[in-house]
Amino acid sequence: MKYEFSQSLQVLAEDIAGRIFPHVRMNRVRCFRSYGSSTKHTIARCHALGKLLQEAMDVEPFYALEFLGEKFNKMDEEEKIKVMIHELMHIPESFGGGFKNHNVVNDRNVERCYRTYKECIQNEKKVDWFKLQRKKNKS
Repeated sequence: MKYEFSQSLQVLAEDIAGRIFPHVRMNRVRCFRSYGSSTKHTIARCHALGKLLQEAMDVEPFYALEFLGEKFNKMDEEEKIKVMIHELMHIPESFGGGFKNHNVVNDRNVERCYRTYKECIQNEKKVDWFKLQRKKNKS
């Protein structure tokens, strides 16, 4: 496997997180393209420095978003944004090194976030998707 930091993906992640996932501390997240994976179905992965390693190393939580170049690079812009949203959604509000699983990070919620993100771009505004979700769940 070959990994390379991707400035363009980092900028996209920062824009998306800044608009709809303000809990994501982008100074503790890095985006990489990888090449050489033999996986058949994976397009991207979210990696975290787990609690035990955080304690052992005396460091704060850190996340790495990996985008498998052979598949991700061939996608259109809309799909790339949705994949990025999907990976960012895995990062919990606590930003503690854990993950949100696929009962929350699913196609329906990714699509809702994507629509919200596109509205934000059109209107140049920021929306906290998690707060929006809590409001809808209370209704």
